Amino acid sequence: MRAIDLPEYGGPEVMRLANLPKPGPAPGEVLIEVAAAGVNRPDIVQRKGHYPPPPGASPILGLEVSGRVAAVGDGVERWKVGDKICALANGGGYAEFVAVPEGQCLPIPGSISMVEAATLPETFFTVWANVFDRARLKSGEIFLVHGGSSGIGTTAIQLAHQLGARVFATAGSAEKCAACEQLGAERAINYREEDFVQVVQEATSGHGADVILDMVGGSYIERNIQVAANDGRIVNIAYLQGASVEVNMLPVMLKRLSLTGSTLRPRSTRVKANIAHALESQVWPFIAAGKIHPQIAARFPLEEVAEAHRLLESGKIVGKIVLTL
Repeated sequence: MRAIDLPEYGGPEVMRLANLPKPGPAPGEVLIEVAAAGVNRPDIVQRKGHYPPPPGASPILGLEVSGRVAAVGDGVERWKVGDKICALANGGGYAEFVAVPEGQCLPIPGSISMVEAATLPETFFTVWANVFDRARLKSGEIFLVHGGSSGIGTTAIQLAHQLGARVFATAGSAEKCAACEQLGAERAINYREEDFVQVVQEATSGHGADVILDMVGGSYIERNIQVAANDGRIVNIAYLQGASVEVNMLPVMLKRLSLTGSTLRPRSTRVKANIAHALESQVWPFIAAGKIHPQIAARFPLEEVAEAHRLLESGKIVGKIVLTL
């Protein structure tokens, strides 16, 4: 099969289109003929050598795909050959075929396209697991998401808004802020020009944010503590500015804050299947009804994967990048 090989770690130029062995479905797995694959920040981190695949996972990049079922392994009950699905892969998405555990596959919601469906699994699994499972965001609460124009950010804004939260977001330009507000943010904050702590405190009459989703880290860690409401929950899913900081823990005690974080890829198949079940029952209806829209910034053919990575690293996009096959 055609697939993207990673013969060494480094910049986008190290990735190569190659002919690699086609996988077969193990028991409990579905073999997907890939129509499109999402491009995500963890792919870049793996390409640089800092995010190895978990034991048994494909070394090929790519954590989410859409396509048709080409074959099923022993014990697979729900899916049959020809079904159109999208899936959270443990690796192997940048290829013509990928094997995925049955429980990590989902039907394509409503009438969205295969390309749109490829943008769903990684971001929706991540947002649901962290914002709603881990941080327990509820209707009426105040939610702050950093990186609001990213794939994670655009997903979190739409989902939190649909589920009744007041949403605030940070982004790096007036255009990105406008996009965040169009997706459901009550107020988007240009972090280059404004202090998000001050803006959120003023907009909420001093209450602050009940839940904060942060992928920046660094100086944001201390500022998240400042802007968090009493009994607030702060969830870190990445550290673009760094993970090692000095933090004054006294406000954490006084406000009774919860500081937490997680990574999705190493979690068990059972946990991922539980997240998929929650998404299908509680989130997929919003997408099918057109209340949540996949946000595609750009699409590239598989052989132009290096350009896709360069664009993602540039930060000059709103939403997701997709590879098409």
